[in-house]
Amino acid sequence: MSSQKNTGMTIVAIGSIPLILVLGNSMLIPILPQMQKELGISQFQVSLVITVFSVAAAISIPILGYLSDRFSRKAIIVPALTLYGVGGLLAGMAASWFSNPFMWIMVGRVMQGIGAAGTAPIAMALTGDLYKGGQQSKVLGLVEASNGFGKVISPIIGSLLALLFWYAAFYAFPIFCLGSILLTMFFVKEKNQKKEPPPFGKYFKGLITVFKNEGRWLFTAYLAGATCLFTLFGILFYLSDILETVHKIDGLIKGAILAIPLLFMTTTSYFTGSKIGKNMPLMKKLIIFGLGFMTISFSTLIFFESLVPFIAILVISSVGTGLVLPCINSLITGSVDASKRGFVTSLYGSVRFLGVAVGPPIFGWLMAWSRTGMFLITASLTLVVGLLCMALIHVKKKKPSENTKDSLFNKLQLT
Repeated sequence: MSSQKNTGMTIVAIGSIPLILVLGNSMLIPILPQMQKELGISQFQVSLVITVFSVAAAISIPILGYLSDRFSRKAIIVPALTLYGVGGLLAGMAASWFSNPFMWIMVGRVMQGIGAAGTAPIAMALTGDLYKGGQQSKVLGLVEASNGFGKVISPIIGSLLALLFWYAAFYAFPIFCLGSILLTMFFVKEKNQKKEPPPFGKYFKGLITVFKNEGRWLFTAYLAGATCLFTLFGILFYLSDILETVHKIDGLIKGAILAIPLLFMTTTSYFTGSKIGKNMPLMKKLIIFGLGFMTISFSTLIFFESLVPFIAILVISSVGTGLVLPCINSLITGSVDASKRGFVTSLYGSVRFLGVAVGPPIFGWLMAWSRTGMFLITASLTLVVGLLCMALIHVKKKKPSENTKDSLFNKLQLT
């Protein structure tokens, strides 16, 4: 049971954190081609706008995850959101007035990435602290749905803001961050910590034990989450490019088209999170089915270049992603006790960010090499990850004698 007096607003506050995070990349996807033209930079350089943000986040996440275990979740989330907003402001000012805007935009994006490290991964740990059992899975599903909803609306918001001027999205970040900061400060009440946090050495040994005992399935789950984000942002990068270069579609219509597959992913994430509870056999099945859907979709896209059938087939992969992510979130969040949850969920967030970071540049290179090869490699990746999940995550039904308060990984039997 939650200890929150205003559970509804608490969930809204927690949900706003990953929503802000997603805006950091997805809102910029529609404007990347225009940014490339305005700044006179290469396709690889413009892909770095996404990559440096994600790499900075991936490096910073484990550090902030540890700090959130040492101190409190809010003590990390609020300053992180503040830095995120300031980085956006710097990038906007650079595009407006600076003589070397690209370099300063990169600096702003690094600041935003460091700030992003203290958002969604810590929000997952916070959810694990405040909610238990089936309610925890439901709230985690809502968090993933909020993440997906941000992906749905952000291309539209980015396209609308670009109608003012191409770098307007950077100035919007501080405004969105302020809203999330206020919600978090007023509506999230953390449980009082009765015990002093353990020394770093003891904490580190505890983490080593967790990964020694649970490493195979845990890292497989990390890989599955990273693969979902890698393919998602790679495909969005590809779709954004062909909408302008091949189909001559830009502006609000482009943003709306980019939002279609994301809408299906978000809807699937919400319903998946609300139904899985703590049913681990079901989670494993949905992860495998989801990766299977992604494999079918990517391998079939080879045969479709017309926009409408292409989007229709792409939606299948979005549904697959929506099946996988809430299940992975629940498995990982429930895998350790609260004292180490911040680090473990943050490391998961780190590999997710690495997936986002490498997606656009790798897909950009594959686009220049071979469209067919790009989709075949992507389908092969999702197939291999699906087989790994099938082999390394083996769940067994709970025995009557088992303590219901056992952590989730105690009920995971590794092959």
